[in-house]
Amino acid sequence: MSIKNILASSVAVLLLTFLSQTKVIAQSQYELNTGWKCGKATDIHTDGASISKNNFPINNWENATVPGTVLTTQLNNKQVPDPFYGMNNERIPDIYKTGRDYYTYWFVKDFKEAQPQGNNQVYLNFRGVNYSCDVFLNGHKLNAKLHSGMFLRQSYNITKWLAKDGNNRVAVIVYPADVVGNPNGGQGGDGTIARNVSIQYTAGWDWIQPIKDRNTGIWDKVTIEKTGAVKINDPHVITLVPGVRQPEGLQQPAIIQVSAELQNAANTPVTGALQYNLDGKAVSKTITLKANSTQTVQLDDYSLKNPKLWWPNGYGPQNLYSLNLQFVAAGKVSDQNNIEVGVRQLTSEWNERTESRQINVNGQKIFIKGGDWIISDEMLRFTDKRYDTEVRFHRDMNLNLIRVWGGALIERPEFYAACDKYGMLVFQDMWGSGDCNGRWVDPMKLDDQWTRRKYPDDHALYIKSIEDQVKMVRNYASLAIWCGGNEITPPEDILVALRDTIMPRLDNTRWFVEYSNSEKMSRNVLGGNGDGPYGIQPLSTFWDHRTFPFNSEVGSIGINDYEAFKRFMPVQNRIAPEYDASTGKTKTDSVWEYHKYIGYDTSINKYGKAKDLEDFAAKAQLVNYDQYRGLMEGFSSHMWDWYTGVIIWKTQNPWTALRGQMYDYYLDPNACLYGLHSGSEPLHIMYNPGDGTVMVANNTFKTHTNMMIVVKTYDMNGKDNLLTQVFSDITPTTTKRYFSIKQELDKLAKDKGAFVDLELLDYNQKIISQNIYWVPNEKGDYTGLQSMPASQVTTSAKQVAKGKIEVTLSNPQNAPVAFFNRLSLVDGQTNQRLLPVFYSDNYVSVLPGSSRTVTIDYDTDQYPNTPLLSISGWNLKEQTVHIQ
Repeated sequence: MSIKNILASSVAVLLLTFLSQTKVIAQSQYELNTGWKCGKATDIHTDGASISKNNFPINNWENATVPGTVLTTQLNNKQVPDPFYGMNNERIPDIYKTGRDYYTYWFVKDFKEAQPQGNNQVYLNFRGVNYSCDVFLNGHKLNAKLHSGMFLRQSYNITKWLAKDGNNRVAVIVYPADVVGNPNGGQGGDGTIARNVSIQYTAGWDWIQPIKDRNTGIWDKVTIEKTGAVKINDPHVITLVPGVRQPEGLQQPAIIQVSAELQNAANTPVTGALQYNLDGKAVSKTITLKANSTQTVQLDDYSLKNPKLWWPNGYGPQNLYSLNLQFVAAGKVSDQNNIEVGVRQLTSEWNERTESRQINVNGQKIFIKGGDWIISDEMLRFTDKRYDTEVRFHRDMNLNLIRVWGGALIERPEFYAACDKYGMLVFQDMWGSGDCNGRWVDPMKLDDQWTRRKYPDDHALYIKSIEDQVKMVRNYASLAIWCGGNEITPPEDILVALRDTIMPRLDNTRWFVEYSNSEKMSRNVLGGNGDGPYGIQPLSTFWDHRTFPFNSEVGSIGINDYEAFKRFMPVQNRIAPEYDASTGKTKTDSVWEYHKYIGYDTSINKYGKAKDLEDFAAKAQLVNYDQYRGLMEGFSSHMWDWYTGVIIWKTQNPWTALRGQMYDYYLDPNACLYGLHSGSEPLHIMYNPGDGTVMVANNTFKTHTNMMIVVKTYDMNGKDNLLTQVFSDITPTTTKRYFSIKQELDKLAKDKGAFVDLELLDYNQKIISQNIYWVPNEKGDYTGLQSMPASQVTTSAKQVAKGKIEVTLSNPQNAPVAFFNRLSLVDGQTNQRLLPVFYSDNYVSVLPGSSRTVTIDYDTDQYPNTPLLSISGWNLKEQTVHIQ
């Protein structure tokens, strides 16, 4: 080893030793999330300076929910009924009628924090207040002017205002949005909600009723942060992964770039080191910060040897590194940030064949299979566990992207952390929509299109808020695309600032698309809006009708089974819709209409007219599964030819809506989820219901050889017929057509329909992919299913680990197909379904002479008692199975 290398190695060892021995003092952070009190401002005739003093009595004030909204507090105090149940939302006063004062509230919190010693500092941080507020601490007003904007963090240095005895009080008066909007039934009501820099859907949409307080409140986390003299603000980590990579094998180095804004709150200069440790290596830079100053510091680039890369779901592992960024002065840590880093590089390019944008990760093209996301909860009741559950459901659908819709918000950091964990790329809209912001003529809107194109009223606040939120979430590996808005750009001056200034300066490694169905993203040669279609489609439509080459919205149905209706619908309203073929209209109960039901039309009747709601909802699951399997298969069949991506409208609801969901608000999955799970699997065998072509979609980077395709049919009694079997292979990231089974299948299915079993076997005859279709008769009906013999399937379940159950379904020879079986974990005492629970597959069919294994995960902390297993199917009456 050369003298130069020996010296460099010695310096690195010394620096690592220094980092390990550095004392971490004067740095901590905690939430103020309990013990808040609140009162209606109109009932409190005192100023904030007085209220924020400890001697002001608040014992008779109401308990408040923080983080939370006024409506959340009222609900928790039983002052309003649950707006998710029945028509209860109509019983809650709407702010448009009551006036803003009705929902203007004081929030007060007492907390203990001693005055710090020396140059140590204490900060009070608010991550989100809607819509404007004044903040007081111990008799002092902290903000010089009214703070406005739902999406703008606040940080106050409260060091000099802390009480000498350590007993402190913060008081916040929160005002609703400046313009609350008329909830007249339009998309975003009369549209004026968009004059604010806030959420638009709160005035109502075609999938949600208005939120009566418009989400007024301290809706996001409030924290106390303690540091030394120097505080680290908004660190920025960029990872560069040059070349075309594979998930496995030795990797060439990746480049890590780290910078941060350092704020010195002391009255004297401070000299110290900004430093981090990554994968056992240390990077450091010594700087001197002037008194009461802020400085951005860029550390030297670091070359990470043989990096463990982060990949989207289905393409490789989601490796994450822990990066601890510190500022150290005089041997003490003044401040530190712990950042989970996914090493990956995102690029995009125009695909000339499809005429749409293509997303690349680590040099590899990724076919986008995404879901549109609104928000986790309409009342902004966000939790880490709920975020984790919802994103995991998207992973279980075999999707690789979530688009966060522009009428809501830039999601909370915990959401992106879950997306990092599960490999979900994020397509993040800014705040705005074509509905509110003037894309179309709309008689429901108060202002004309030209006026609405200028929304919001305060462009400077919008730009400032965007800058703040970009800094908040830019370090997450999953964040892939910034989008100017839903179906429309923001006003031109905002767009120019975003595109030409803010993004190049703050986050220049991601693709910025001007709006969600932009021509620069997806060439529209069909006319219309550039997305859709919506609602139920003939399955062949997804395969044979070419839509938009990067389709940002397609889909829409998705009710759950009967158990879900019990949670939010009164008994008297549990009435199945009735479709009248002669008029083409559906007779629907008023609560169904209030919860935004979108019709299944003729689809249910093809399985036999529903006897009641339970029967209707069960048959709806067959439609759900078929629709979303077919949707993803159809789009996948044309990847890189017609399409570079598709995003389903939509995968979840923040309310008890009756459309567009793969799982309901209560986190109960329906058959949509498992239809997608099948149709989106990385290596997938499938057939075109139009021309009968058997195909394989390979969404991996590997060539697969020596595979055998096996095609069988089964009649309603379970008699099988081998149509063909043939060896095959397929190259990476492509689809391949093999042969058509249409002629033989049409004959077999003519009278009663048939089952088609497609299997893809590896060289050891192990199933790689299996796909079971139920095919209608020549009239398009499923009469054969209605006369199937009873299932003979047997079920066993055993606990294989804590919170993990393995279920085996076995169907004997010469039995009928055990068709479309739903598994559910239920409470042994109440028989209520446990939620959330994760199933490796569900709504499964088992062929004669075969078995299927399903793994179930559940939270034993939430459900400590061993549950029971419930199983029911199309030709199987519900049974309860004890778990061994």
